[in-house]
Amino acid sequence: MFNVEGKIGGDSMLSPRGVEYARQLPGLIHEHLAGQHLTVWTSTMRRTIQTGQELDYPKLQWKALDELDSGVCDGMTYEEIEEKYPEDFANRDEDKFNYRYRGGESYRDVVLRLEPVIMELERQENILIIGHQAILRCIYAYFLNFKHEDLPYIQIPLHTIIQLTPRAYGCDEKRLKGRFSGGHNWGKWRMV
Repeated sequence: MFNVEGKIGGDSMLSPRGVEYARQLPGLIHEHLAGQHLTVWTSTMRRTIQTGQELDYPKLQWKALDELDSGVCDGMTYEEIEEKYPEDFANRDEDKFNYRYRGGESYRDVVLRLEPVIMELERQENILIIGHQAILRCIYAYFLNFKHEDLPYIQIPLHTIIQLTPRAYGCDEKRLKGRFSGGHNWGKWRMV
């Protein structure tokens, strides 16, 4: 949810490292998924669109895939939030799933917002979602049956494709990394 400057929210462009990952992503996809039909889903935010722009697959932007709305805290660091809104900061630490930023959203709100996306995912095959940390946590938690209270703490590493393949009773997971290692990404559904 935060950018390289440690600020949350915003609609920033990719960092130089993000640009390099976006440049290498088509090779990683080709290496592991060559010949497979794939559709790329992004949010409407610049950094996800930029990440997928070099991929030669059909693309679809979903407003529902936009990052968790941090309301009045958008563009602030966690230190600034703690200083300006100490009670809010404490409430967030107490119940991260239900905490709603002033004028923004909670993880609970995001889960509800993602219902149409998840319903469509269950009807599709080979979707690569290029998304944001909170969004990917919610989707990952749904398919791997995490409890709501654990959802905000799921580790989604940067520059990693997490391939989820639904089965009758669960979901197989495979992580694909190129030269990069590290956070947000996925792909039956691949999350980038």
